[in-house]
Amino acid sequence: MRYSLLALAVGAALAGTSLDASAQSRDSEIEALKAQIAELMEKVQSLEERTDAQSDVNIDTAQRLDDMSAKTPAVETKGGIKITSPDKKFEAQLGGRIHFDAYAFDRDIAATTGTTEFRRARLTLKGKALGWDYVMEQDFGAGTNLDGLRDLYIAKNALGGKFTIGHFKPYRSMEELTSSNELLMMERPFASATGLFNGRQFQQGVGYQRSTDSYTAGLSVFNLRGAAGVRNEGVGAAGRFTWAPINRDNATLHLGAWFSIEDLNQGSATTSASVSYAGRRGPSQTIASVNGLSGDKITAYAAEVAGSFGPTFFQGEYVQSTFEQPFRAPDQDVVTWYLQGSWMLNGGHKPYKSATGFFGSPKVGENGLWELTARYDTIENKDIRNREASSWLLGLNYYVNPNLRFMLNYTKGENEVNGDETAQYALRTQFSF
Repeated sequence: MRYSLLALAVGAALAGTSLDASAQSRDSEIEALKAQIAELMEKVQSLEERTDAQSDVNIDTAQRLDDMSAKTPAVETKGGIKITSPDKKFEAQLGGRIHFDAYAFDRDIAATTGTTEFRRARLTLKGKALGWDYVMEQDFGAGTNLDGLRDLYIAKNALGGKFTIGHFKPYRSMEELTSSNELLMMERPFASATGLFNGRQFQQGVGYQRSTDSYTAGLSVFNLRGAAGVRNEGVGAAGRFTWAPINRDNATLHLGAWFSIEDLNQGSATTSASVSYAGRRGPSQTIASVNGLSGDKITAYAAEVAGSFGPTFFQGEYVQSTFEQPFRAPDQDVVTWYLQGSWMLNGGHKPYKSATGFFGSPKVGENGLWELTARYDTIENKDIRNREASSWLLGLNYYVNPNLRFMLNYTKGENEVNGDETAQYALRTQFSF
C-alpha cells in the first residue's frame, strides 16, 4: 500500500513537470512566431517603400521617354528610308532604282554592237517642307551634274489640285508619264521621248493637275530647255485629260487625250523625231525635224485607250503631229501609234492610279508573278516617201518581289528607208526601293 502511494506521488510530480515544460515550449514558439511576423512586416514595409520609389522612377522615365519621342524625328524603313520631323512639317525620303541591261543583236544591214549598260542608276530624294512637296532626282546612268538631272521641282496642293514648278515631264503621252519602274517593255514606244519627243523628256516650267477617282486634267507650260540644254526663247504647252468610265478593283477602262505645242525661237536647237527601231543602242532613223529657227513649230494631238481586266492588260495611243517650218519648207505630218498588252500567267492584276491616269505594277506575292507581253509600234512621215519605221516586240517579265524584276525582250525592227530588219535580244535586271 505504501509503495502504491509512493508511485502515485511520483507520477503526479512527473505530470506536473511535463505540463510546465509544455507551457514553456508553447510560449517559446509563440515568441518565435511573433519575431518572424515582425521581421516579415519589416520586409513588407521595405518592399512598399522600394515599390513607391520605383513607381516614381517609372513615371519619371516614362515622362522622359515621351519628351524624347516628341523631340526625336520618326524613322521608317518600309520600302525605303523616310525621316519625319516631330512636328511633321518636314519629311525626307530616299529612294533609288538600278536598271542593268544586256543587249545582243541579230544584224542585218545596219552596223550594231552588243553591249551591257546601266540604263538607269538613280537616287531620288523627296519629301515635304512647310507645306510644299519637293523632288530631287539624279540619274548617274545618264551622266553627272545637269546631264543626269531628272525630276527637280517643288509642288503645292491648291485650288483642288497640285501646282508644280521646276524641271519635270510635260503632261503628254500616257506611256511617257508612266514610271520607268512600271513599264510593260524595257523601252517606251515611239509616241514618247523615245521617238516623237526625242531629247525633250524633261522641261523647265509650271504645271497644274487635278484628279478624282474617275478623271484627271493637267496643263503645263514650259521653256524648250532641259536642264543640260542651251538657253533659248522657245516655249511650249502640253495638256492631258483622262476619264475612267469603269474603275473597280479588278476592272478598269481608261480613255484619254493629250496635246503638245512647241514654239521654237531664238536659241532653239534643231528638234527632231528620231527612233531606235530595233531597241536601245540599235540603229536609229530620223523621221522628221525642224531647224529651230524663229517660227518653227511642232504640234501633236493624241488619243489613248487602256484597260486592265483581271490578269489581262492592254494600252494604245494614236498621235498626229506636224513639224512646221514656215516660208522655208512644207510642213511634215507625222503619224505614230502603238498597241501593247500583257497577260499574267499565275494571277495578278495591274492596278489603276486614278490620281495620275496610268497603270502601275501588279501586287507581288511570295511566289512571284510571270507576265507575257507584246507590242506593235510604228511611226511614219506622211510627206517624205518611205520615211517609216516599225517594231514588233515580245517579252517576258518575272516579278520576284515588289522591288526586284527581270525582263526579257525580243525586238524585230523594220526601217523602210533602207530596208534594214535588225533584231535585238535584251535582258534587264531591275531593282528599286
